[in-house]
Formats: sequence, structure tokens, C-alpha cells
Amino acid sequence: MASAPLPTEPPSAGGPFAGLRPSPQRMVDMAERVCSVMLAILIARLLGGANISWAAFAGYMVIAGTISNTLLRGMLRLVGTVAGGLLALVLAPRIGTGVGAIAAALFVVASISIYAATTSRRAYAWLFFGLTFAMVVLDYRFNRQLSLDAFVETRMLETIAGILASISVSLFWTYTLRDKWPPIAPAPPPPGGWHPDALRHAIQCGIALALLTLAVGRFGLPGPAQAAVTIMASMLIPVQAMARSGLRPVSTRLVQRVLGCVLGGVFAGSCLLLMRGSMPLLLAATAVAVALGRMLETGPAKWRYVGTQFVLAALVTLVPDDYAHAASTPAWERLAGIFIGTAFLVPVLLAWHLVAGGRPPQALPVEQGMIDPLE
Repeated sequence: MASAPLPTEPPSAGGPFAGLRPSPQRMVDMAERVCSVMLAILIARLLGGANISWAAFAGYMVIAGTISNTLLRGMLRLVGTVAGGLLALVLAPRIGTGVGAIAAALFVVASISIYAATTSRRAYAWLFFGLTFAMVVLDYRFNRQLSLDAFVETRMLETIAGILASISVSLFWTYTLRDKWPPIAPAPPPPGGWHPDALRHAIQCGIALALLTLAVGRFGLPGPAQAAVTIMASMLIPVQAMARSGLRPVSTRLVQRVLGCVLGGVFAGSCLLLMRGSMPLLLAATAVAVALGRMLETGPAKWRYVGTQFVLAALVTLVPDDYAHAASTPAWERLAGIFIGTAFLVPVLLAWHLVAGGRPPQALPVEQGMIDPLE
């Protein structure tokens, strides 16, 4: 897949924060992300987006060092979002409100999405195909703050806003600062061909998502869309790391997801208390959060996914639709979704781990230890 380049520092001694020292190359990369997020916020507001933070997410995640990588990454995200949204638009009314039918549909789509995302060169598109379908269908059945058409439309609009921002900034950066500080080349794509471990892994993801849907229908659990995102994004690990059981690498990813979300939520909540709805100050805090998160993301491997989640938790709080009503609630709702998703995913992985037993995963270089730091 087209993975965002991660310009990392060489490993060094010095404790848990070793390797986080900013270099000129990393400073350029951090500034690029900040500019992309800020422009995405502006474009989304000009286009009348209903969820500005989603555009900021895309502005952060799509930009990929060079204009060619950014264009490919933006195209993949857009294709996946459009395909998942259109499939949900067609199927959701036909599935109806029966929780069993919805769970079955999510099982099938999530299994296909994760298998393709872990084995295909176009993993980014396949992941967002499944994520968008799950979010739209779950919102249609359990939330309904927007009509089905409006929800799909605003998802596409906000994704386009983030992609336009990423392309614009990347185009400028590619022909200016990137001449002196080029990005590190992307990691190689996943190996192609048939992978039975990946199929088993994908089916486990589908089972966890189906169980989540049934439980939400029975007990009214909050935040099903965030829980679904947690399940699917956390299962995106390299095929070589799966072995007979993906319990260990996925559990590590979940812990990093929680840590990043907590740190991002605390940072954003503190900013809200101090800045009292001031748009200029909150925009400045957004820039700082993006820079800090990207610094973690381009540091040692153990901090990369933490950095991504730090940024996303901060953005969902610091980029409200209305700055006068900014609140930290979205960050804690995201955290709640992580815990709920974890509660359904880990038992599925653990059950298989106990039945099948785990063989040691293949040793991987640091840069191949994670496919991509995604939502």
C-alpha cells in the first residue's frame, strides 16, 4: 500500500524518550502536517462541512511527503470512502433495522475489508471501504443524527476537503523544502498472494464487529461507530506478525491506542479550560498538538501509534464545528469507544489463541512492524 513516509531518527540509548530529538528533516515534516490540517479546516468550513474534525483527520493522514505519494494516498482514501459510503447507502435501507441482519452484513464487509487491507497493495482504500460502511450503517441504525444521504454526503465532503488540503501543501513542499530535506521512502507493500493467517485474522475482526453490533442492539452501548473503528484499525497488522494468533501485536496496538487517546484528551481538555472558546488560541493549540503528535509518530516504533492517536484525540476536541461550544466530550467518547471495541475484540483473539496456540511471529525490521498508523 501507499504508506505515509516516516522520517525516523536512528535508535539511541537514553530511556523511553530516546529518539524524539527534533531534526531539521522532522521539523519540516511537522510543519507540513500543521499546514495541511489548518488548510483542511479552512476548506471544510468554506464547503459547509458538518463535521470539521473529520476533514482535519484527512488533512493529517493523507499527506505523504511527496506530491506523488500524497496523490496516490488521497485517491485511495477517497475511493475507499466513496465505495463504502455508496454500498451502505444501497444496503442499509434494504437490511432494515434488524440487528441480526446488520451484524451479518458487518461481519461480511469487515472480513473482506481487513483481509484485503492486510494483503493488498491498495490497503488504504480497502480499510476505508470497510470503516466507512461500518460507520454509516451503525449510525443509520443506532444514532440517526443525520439522514442516511446527508451522513454519506458529509463524509465525502470532509474527506475531499482534507485531500485537497494535503495535495496543495504537498505540492508546495515537494518543490521547495523537500529538495533539501526529502522524506524517507515508504515501507514496502504487503506481500501478495494467498494468506490463510490473514483470512483467519480478518474473520476474527468480522466476528468481533458482529458481536459488538448484537450487544449494542441488546444493551444500548454508546459509541458503536468509534468501537467499530477501534476493532478494524487495531487489526491492521502485517501478515508476518500474525502467526497463528494476532493477540500479542493487536494487544500492543490497543494499549498504544488508549495511551495516545488519553494523552491527547488531557492535552485538549486542558487547552479548552485555559482558552475558554477563543478560536485563535484553539487553532494555535491545534497546531501544537499536530506538531507534538507527529514528533512522536516519526520517533521510535513504540511511540508511533501513540502519536497518531494523540493527534486524532486532540483534533476531535480542538476542531469543533462551533468554537463557542467546544467541549472535551468527543475525546472521552472516543476513549469510551476504544474500551468498548477492545472489550469485544480481545476475547475473540484470546479464545483463538488458547485453542490454536501461538507460534512466534516472524521477526520484522522496525519499519515493517506496523502497516500504517491509521484512525
